[in-house]
Amino acid sequence: TLVSHISVQLSTAPEQELLCIFGTGDFGRSLGQRLLQSGYRVVYGSRRPHSCGPLPQGAQVMSHTAAAAQSASLVFVCIHREHYDFLETLAPELKGKVLVDVSNNLKKNLYPEANAEYLQRLIPGAHVVKAFNTLSAWALQNGPSDASRQVYLCGNSAEAKEAVSEVATKLGLTVLDRGSLTAARELEDFPLQLFPEWRLPLRLAASLAAAFFFYLLIRDVVYAYAEEGKDISFRIMVSLANKVFPIVSLIMLALCYLPGVIAAFLQLYRGTKYKRFPDWLDRWMLCRKQLGLLALAFASLHVLYTLIIPIRYYVRFKIAESTISKIKENKTSVFDTTLAWRADSYYSMGILGYALYVLLGITSLPSVSNALSWREFSFIQSKLGYLTLFFCTLHTYLYGGSRFLSPSTYKWYTPPGYILSLVVPSVVLVLKLLIILPCVDRTLTRIRRGWERTDPEDDTKKSKH
Repeated sequence: TLVSHISVQLSTAPEQELLCIFGTGDFGRSLGQRLLQSGYRVVYGSRRPHSCGPLPQGAQVMSHTAAAAQSASLVFVCIHREHYDFLETLAPELKGKVLVDVSNNLKKNLYPEANAEYLQRLIPGAHVVKAFNTLSAWALQNGPSDASRQVYLCGNSAEAKEAVSEVATKLGLTVLDRGSLTAARELEDFPLQLFPEWRLPLRLAASLAAAFFFYLLIRDVVYAYAEEGKDISFRIMVSLANKVFPIVSLIMLALCYLPGVIAAFLQLYRGTKYKRFPDWLDRWMLCRKQLGLLALAFASLHVLYTLIIPIRYYVRFKIAESTISKIKENKTSVFDTTLAWRADSYYSMGILGYALYVLLGITSLPSVSNALSWREFSFIQSKLGYLTLFFCTLHTYLYGGSRFLSPSTYKWYTPPGYILSLVVPSVVLVLKLLIILPCVDRTLTRIRRGWERTDPEDDTKKSKH
């Protein structure tokens, strides 16, 4: 009886839904494999069903005929726009079906209308939905990660979008509805964007690096040649670069925390948190993560360049020359305890600052930040972040030491690069020190918890009425 009961249940079990895929390229094959793994039946439509390459085991292959078109109510169109013309001949078979357009273009504004809109015009009787175009074949094969878990879709039919959303959900994806089919061009432009959130930080980093490189080139190399007749152009590759990297790193780290300080003073000035920040400040705050990671990259280059200093030919030559000259003159140098303290403190602050730098970079990774509570993440990125800025700024101050007041430091009456690099971080630290004063911090905390400072003029107007 148990066997018969199980057989009855199997015979009455619902049949797996059949989905159709037009196209047997990399994306079509990867999509079919994921659909099969998720419990769907898959049929392919191909112009060359006998020479289309290896397809997922369990999938059926047909030619682009009425049989393939009529086999499923939902069809994935995994072909390029230039091959859409054949679909016009299948318009009767595709009437009333859901067509999922997954195509992308090589560049923006390649065609006067979006691919999905063009497909809808070719087959007006079908329900075209733009979806899955932001996913890659690799992401489908290996399973979606945090960066490729979202599926954007748009379409004119709510029922059609619901059917596509159900499929995407079964594949373990998150669906974001962008509205009607007029949003298709926006969706098709998404894959063409190249690091949109990194553009401003990269431009800023490149501008700072170029500006300080040419500034230091004039102060060090050109000055030595013009005033002293020395050719030290060989120092461009290591010495000059190792001055530029820490300068850019320190300034960009300070620029990560400067917008937060500005926002705090804006809230104190306005007496409320309910007024929007200026657009430029919003954009600045949204790219702080990228600014910090680029700052860490420049700091890492500084560390690597510093480690190779002892093996440089120029350094080994100067050490040997100094040693031989002292032997000839029968002289010895007196150990300077003050200089030793300053040097050790300088290196110690640099090591501590870089260690915290790395911690900030690690906790900004999604896999790490997702495992932290908001309070833990805020503690590391905010409190330890300011501590990192303090250590790195102190590291630079110790590097300058007594040279800040030495006239020989200011070649052609220009300050050294490390002095210029201290301006922004020093301002940030001073402003942050003002914010954490008890009287200021208490008011700012109340504002951020919803308290608003009333305007005396408003109170006067209310009392009159």
